[in-house]
Amino acid sequence: MTSLAQAGTGHRTAGGNAAFHNFHNDFSHIADPKQRRRLALAEIDKAPFGWYHVRACVVAGVGFFTDSYDIFVVSLLTIMLGIVYFPQSKGAMSTAQDTAIKVSTSAGTVIGQLGFGALADIIGRKKMYGLELIIIIFATLAQSLSSASHAVSIIGLVIFWRVMMGIGIGGDYPLSSIITSEFATTKWRGAMVSAVFAMQGFGQLAGALVMLVLVAGFRGSLESATKYATCTGVCVVAVDKMWRVLIGFGAVPACIALYFRLTIPETPRYTFDVARDVEKASGDVDAYMHGKASGQVDEISRAQTLQQSQSLEIPKASWSDFFRFYGRWKNGKILIGTALSWTFLDVAFYGLGLNSSTVLTAIGYAGGPNVYHILYNLAAGNAILIIAGAVPGYWLAVATIDTVGRKTLQLGGFIILTILFIIWGFAFHKLSGHAQFALYVLIQLFFNWGPNTTTFVVPGECFPTRYRSTSHGISAASGKIGSIIAQGAIAPLRTRGATAKNANPWLNHVMQIFALFMFLGCFTTLLIPETKRVTLEQLAGEYDMDEESVTSTHPATQSWDKSPRVNSSGDTSI
Repeated sequence: MTSLAQAGTGHRTAGGNAAFHNFHNDFSHIADPKQRRRLALAEIDKAPFGWYHVRACVVAGVGFFTDSYDIFVVSLLTIMLGIVYFPQSKGAMSTAQDTAIKVSTSAGTVIGQLGFGALADIIGRKKMYGLELIIIIFATLAQSLSSASHAVSIIGLVIFWRVMMGIGIGGDYPLSSIITSEFATTKWRGAMVSAVFAMQGFGQLAGALVMLVLVAGFRGSLESATKYATCTGVCVVAVDKMWRVLIGFGAVPACIALYFRLTIPETPRYTFDVARDVEKASGDVDAYMHGKASGQVDEISRAQTLQQSQSLEIPKASWSDFFRFYGRWKNGKILIGTALSWTFLDVAFYGLGLNSSTVLTAIGYAGGPNVYHILYNLAAGNAILIIAGAVPGYWLAVATIDTVGRKTLQLGGFIILTILFIIWGFAFHKLSGHAQFALYVLIQLFFNWGPNTTTFVVPGECFPTRYRSTSHGISAASGKIGSIIAQGAIAPLRTRGATAKNANPWLNHVMQIFALFMFLGCFTTLLIPETKRVTLEQLAGEYDMDEESVTSTHPATQSWDKSPRVNSSGDTSI
């Protein structure tokens, strides 16, 4: 190791064992901050998969469990709100009210993704992580305790609190993705980030299961009414309790994860490349491996290293640098590719997901002799869809994303989804209910074993550290704009020409529109790079940075294997 750089007097820390290696001490003798940065990041990249990686995935994943639960129970929420607050409309709210509640979460999510994404690059990942869960917990509980009055309608209150909840959910997207990505080993980075995202499947399933438990618990009251319009007395009281418990339960997993999020260390890549605090970053590597909140450093050594680190080649973030960087086509096309791919995906993904109960009703999988059986069949139908399609899709993506590759999964997924939506849309009236249910399951499978996972993973990898969170936030916000388009403009088309016998006569045309968006996603996928098993520094170095590199002044000749070598300028590199 002493052959790599001149020995220095860096501060050494205690701790470390066979399971949790003390990487900080490995490089405490390296005087050159550039060299120490390269060595420490290389150790993170090639570290064997361990419990600290599992811990990071679980802490981030619980947040996504909560996000998914809160987002997708809305299809059940709007049905129960209709029963309780709109008996004059046969126990159903209007299409406009239904759409407004579903769109509100996405609107808040856009704000959260852009705001938290930018702030995580400006003030740090650690300072923002956990704040989004506090917002989610507060808004979820407030929503579950809301009630109408003479001055305020229940629709207005629910919309307000779902916007607030959406801001917290939006913040979770860029933060969880980039924190997991920046702590992950290169070999399994895709699987780690995908595993965090895969918790969405369990969140959706939990929503359906909680609804099943509630329906079973209030069975006696629900059986007293034959349909929504006649649900009065003990029936409406039961439904009023059910929707509040269903929504409020979403705060439970968030409370569990909150402590762990508030006590994670800052990611070493942010501390190295943005804060330029090499000494603190080295300590945070050690803290991460040991599950501590932050690294312990010698302040005198830290001050000396901070002064030396000003010579690091990484450009400093600024508005002018941001627009200069993305103003070059080689860089800008990747942001366009990640953003538009996510937009086109979410048009169909949320267009179907937030209206799953409506689709199940249309294809004959929701009905019964009384309110109990109607709600039970809706919840059971949602659970079957998730177990059969969504959950396997998420975990197939986890298993294959680091071998097949992100770009291949995304392109293949968009192609298969285009075909499936074409079949469903153009053969809609010739397909039986069972055939349509099977198509729905296959679509959920290839959503998640394809673009729904990859559009989340790739933006957390392919951008430089100083703009990684902002760029992920822009990409994710573009996706939620797609979901707003789906809910506000496309999904309501299903009721065009509705009659008493057919409430969704245009559902087949909606599927045809979704097929078009999946087809467009095939082309935007061609703009993104393949990121499997490539270090984050290599990915950033591939950009047109006007001879700037995050790793060296000669990115084309930079080597990332374990053996040390001397580059053309005479400096030691790895």
